[in-house]
Amino acid sequence: MSRERPNFVFILADDLGYADLGCYGGRSKCSPVLDRMAKEGLRFTQGYANSSVCSPTRFALMTGRWQHRLRGGADEPIRSKDARGNPHLGLPPAHPTLPSLLRAAGYATALVGKWHLGFPPHFGPLKSGYEEFFGTLSGAVDYHTHKDSFGVHDLFENETAVHTKGYLTDLITEKAVACIKRNSKRPFFLSVHYNAPHWPWETRDDEAEAKRIEKLYHFDGGSLPTYLTMVRQMDEGIGRIVSTLKNMKIDKNTIVIFTSDNGGERFSDTWPLVGRKMDLLEGGIRVPYIVRWPAKVKAGGVTTQHAITMDWVATILDIAKVSSSKDFPLDGKSLLNVLQKSEKSFERELFWKMLYRNQKALRCGDWKYLSIEGDEFLFNLAQDERERANHGKRDPGRLAAMRARYQDWDAALPKHPDATYSVPATRADLAQPA
Repeated sequence: MSRERPNFVFILADDLGYADLGCYGGRSKCSPVLDRMAKEGLRFTQGYANSSVCSPTRFALMTGRWQHRLRGGADEPIRSKDARGNPHLGLPPAHPTLPSLLRAAGYATALVGKWHLGFPPHFGPLKSGYEEFFGTLSGAVDYHTHKDSFGVHDLFENETAVHTKGYLTDLITEKAVACIKRNSKRPFFLSVHYNAPHWPWETRDDEAEAKRIEKLYHFDGGSLPTYLTMVRQMDEGIGRIVSTLKNMKIDKNTIVIFTSDNGGERFSDTWPLVGRKMDLLEGGIRVPYIVRWPAKVKAGGVTTQHAITMDWVATILDIAKVSSSKDFPLDGKSLLNVLQKSEKSFERELFWKMLYRNQKALRCGDWKYLSIEGDEFLFNLAQDERERANHGKRDPGRLAAMRARYQDWDAALPKHPDATYSVPATRADLAQPA
């Protein structure tokens, strides 16, 4: 294996809002490292998550395909109480994944952080292409006690529970740094999936708060300063990762990609977008995308290319010169030309569907079709990013055409009538245990 093959560090935040970072207009100085990464690389302004909730996006990130193709992708999200011991709710080990394809091509592969794609004995990171794993299996854990929403200890090294003390964000960073040092002499693919800034809202100094709260999905805690500190402490960790790459003299040919699994939560900043996690409004699905690759990506670039999470699978395989599986063709598109030219390279359609509130969306060029509980909207996002002006009655022909195009896409996907997701009665129910 040639040492000239690039390394990959894929960093995924959890519930980060589109405008939380300074380089996206954030009003707080909570992200100096990521802001610097944007100046040193390429920033997308039209980057999207595959879903407005976490585990469906992670299915797409692992497979490069619409998450709805797999049974587990129909849950919004996979919930611990439904998934433990369930052989259907998870990422099937037989399905090719980004790490399994890279591993077969000679890459070292590791996941540090959040998995949230099913539980042992049926599912797990080591069953889906990762050689190493340190992190959590469920959707949310306490940052200090490392217990999940049901009080179950959830911190693992490979397939063994470990009781390592420390703030989860820092533990993830430390393991990521150690992994880079250990694999610096061979090509590697490292997934760094932070839990931050997902609830419970706890900073490095909030161990007492962790002991006080009775439920992780509490509504009586958190604050904007706490949230921004959580983002800053994650940003500090990313700084350590980038510094390690530089110290090992491998940063120039290492591609560092940063994004979020969905839009922001209650303390997030999404300006000028509206909506948040669980919504198919722009605030629920548009997320930061930052790419740093000194060897190939020019510094200071900004692109308006429309992209979605699953595109990173096609992109990374393209860069690594690794073929995808013919039996599981990718739905994502390679962004390599965009990275090299820092400009929009192709037109495409992007689709979303959520069982929650029966939401549907299609982005095509400047236009977006949106349906929520049967109410239909047509927005021109180039003129109206806040999705306030409904053009449906003004342009019924376009509305009908986009509705039909959405229906064709949806009809081509597998149906999962046994999906266990139950629609929350109120927005207050959204924070039930994951």
